[in-house]
Amino acid sequence: MCQNLGVTRLVLASTSPARLSLLRAGGIEPITIAPGVDEEAVATRAESMGLIGSSKDLVLLLAKAKAEAVVSHPDAQNAIIIGCDSALEFGGKTLGKPHQPEVAKARWRELRGNVGILHSGHWLIDNRTGVAMPPATGRTSSTNVHFADISDDEIDSYVATGEPLQVAGAFTIDGLGGAFLSKIEGDTHTVIGLSLPTLRELSQVLGVQYTSYWNR
Repeated sequence: MCQNLGVTRLVLASTSPARLSLLRAGGIEPITIAPGVDEEAVATRAESMGLIGSSKDLVLLLAKAKAEAVVSHPDAQNAIIIGCDSALEFGGKTLGKPHQPEVAKARWRELRGNVGILHSGHWLIDNRTGVAMPPATGRTSSTNVHFADISDDEIDSYVATGEPLQVAGAFTIDGLGGAFLSKIEGDTHTVIGLSLPTLRELSQVLGVQYTSYWNR
């Protein structure tokens, strides 16, 4: 049963400006803490243990790692912690951040005119209990993204802005890249990297009323 006893503190285990802006637009001013997780190392170890069978598994595992990484942080006490991670599934591959311009350009030449699935993993921890293993729950939300058939010049211009280099799949929906997406099938928030409907549903599992996060 959900209880609403004033404002519930929400900790965002992320430094993503897009996720922070999304929460703020939804009336939530979270405490942000950088999780400091080596995503590649965590993913490699999990794969070696047979824990990852799909893109959905990967983003949920990394979201869990990020949330758990800040549990002992002083600012995360007596709060609900959310960790998130996103990746694009396309052509049987999991596409994260391209980092390099040439990688981003090559990726966009494959994506244009096609459809990919953007997966965002969410992991919530109830860090208000003070117990060694606090209650937690998680879920991956997925949205189909249709990419416009853009030109080489448009790809070059977009990559030159630097925007697609540090985002999953090499695109954004809430920035310059939004013009290059022709259709979204599913929750738009998922494409940004944090699904507010999923946050609400997972909070209910932990007995938290979503509206208790509102503090703006």
